[in-house]
Amino acid sequence: MTDYRKVTQASMRSILDWFGCYDAAADCIAARWGGSANKATISKKVSGLLDWTVADVIALEDARGQYPVTRLLARRVEEQDEVLSGSLLSDGSEIAKECGEAIHAILRAHESSHGDDVARAIAELDEALAPMRTARTRLVGMLDGGPRGRMAAAE
Repeated sequence: MTDYRKVTQASMRSILDWFGCYDAAADCIAARWGGSANKATISKKVSGLLDWTVADVIALEDARGQYPVTRLLARRVEEQDEVLSGSLLSDGSEIAKECGEAIHAILRAHESSHGDDVARAIAELDEALAPMRTARTRLVGMLDGGPRGRMAAAE
């Protein structure tokens, strides 16, 4: 799963490199929104002590003419739409398949003293979690008015 905070931090650091210094970035934000910003706050955001605000991202991306964080967020929505448009039946069969493989690997690791068997069991568990997360996301989407949620509401 993508760590959006880390990717945002890296993207914003890249944009700040273009500005050359924190003062210039703070001035850009202040000029865009008609307020005040300072290099100490920018420094805290770069270090991760504070999070970037939407206003910061908009001001700095617009000034730079590149939109890495905005694109990241758009991809996040597109991925969510793809998940919600899939099939719970497919999810269920994928969960059954992956869980079977994970159980087999766990039992093999239990009987073995090999690190490879333990590592394989961990990998199989990770693979089994992915379709469960997908199915959960799809089900939550249905509660929130996703494709099936809208259909049920219309009936």
